[in-house]
Amino acid sequence: MAFAEGGIMGNGIEIERKFLIEYPDLDIISAQKGYYKSDILQTYLAKEGARVRARRYDGKTVYYHTEKKKITDISRIENEREISKEEYDSLIKNADKTRKPIKKTRFVFEFSGHVFEIDVYPFWQDVAIMETELSKEDEEIVFPTFIKIIKEVTHDERYTNASLAKL
Repeated sequence: MAFAEGGIMGNGIEIERKFLIEYPDLDIISAQKGYYKSDILQTYLAKEGARVRARRYDGKTVYYHTEKKKITDISRIENEREISKEEYDSLIKNADKTRKPIKKTRFVFEFSGHVFEIDVYPFWQDVAIMETELSKEDEEIVFPTFIKIIKEVTHDERYTNASLAKL
């Protein structure tokens, strides 16, 4: 796996935990080590587990195609690759008609040895989703003291982007 402009990119096992949090103080987050921000438009494709993303970061847009297959509630096989604008435009023609594209702003930062990603959605004004990737399922996480966790939602399908995109 390689760190690529705002995320982990490659093929392999992704182990991730997800939390519903109170809307974060963006000034505090922007002061953290490794901070950056990107705007994401994520569209699910008709093929199960497939999506495309247009990610705007640092003045440019990068496109990705991702396929995921669930292993456990927190582990998935993930295959992700950067694609051209032309391939993105072609793939998006196969969008899942039962889901709308998801817009979100992602804030990324490092804290106590972990990279945290906070996704802020335009349809939520008081909460957000925070994720962190782990090297093993039972890895201990030291949470940022400036984040108020409401509850863990790793096992709650209602908080997946695919569920949030359902029409």
